[in-house]
Amino acid sequence: MPKVKPHRTSPSLDMTPMVDLAFLLVTFFMLTTKFAPEETVVVDTPSSISEIKLPESNVITLTIDNKKRVFFGVDDAKTKTQILQKVAAKYGVNFTAAQAKEFSNLPNFGLPINQLGSYLNVEKEERKSLNSQQPGIPIDSLNNQLIDWVMEARRANLALFKKQTFIAIKGDGNADVPTVQQVIKLLQERDINRFNLITDLENAPVAAK
Repeated sequence: MPKVKPHRTSPSLDMTPMVDLAFLLVTFFMLTTKFAPEETVVVDTPSSISEIKLPESNVITLTIDNKKRVFFGVDDAKTKTQILQKVAAKYGVNFTAAQAKEFSNLPNFGLPINQLGSYLNVEKEERKSLNSQQPGIPIDSLNNQLIDWVMEARRANLALFKKQTFIAIKGDGNADVPTVQQVIKLLQERDINRFNLITDLENAPVAAK
């Protein structure tokens, strides 16, 4: 007697939930991703095998390029607004509300404070063409504006968030060594002896067997 073969049907898979999940993930990442702001100056940092990571917030970054220029940056917008008022008052410079708002969006800058206002007045795209002409923040003994920005940023951060700000020095691999030493000396003269040096991570050497 011949065997009765059961009728076989092709399996089906409803992809609708998978498509919905994919769109939900895409929407989530679009809404939560925070892109790094475009920095005023780009430096090629030296490499090291250190795996210590900087915190994601409350960081002062002092950037030193290969033209001996020093740039100052801090990540929090509220801190930027407060330190602009303090440093401006010290040097007798006034900024409008519009200029202060533009300053709060700057990733970093390298200008004497008396040139900062005119820089903030131009459109964002026009500033990009001016970035290469920035002379750097003065660090001379008679005109040491850099340490004023650093100290006011530390005070503002402590007042706003009740904790100290991390300081990171981001030097170009071809940066002038005396300039880097001068920046470190300025920090140490204000009893700031803890700071990080930003480097690119490279593979650790493999020990010979």
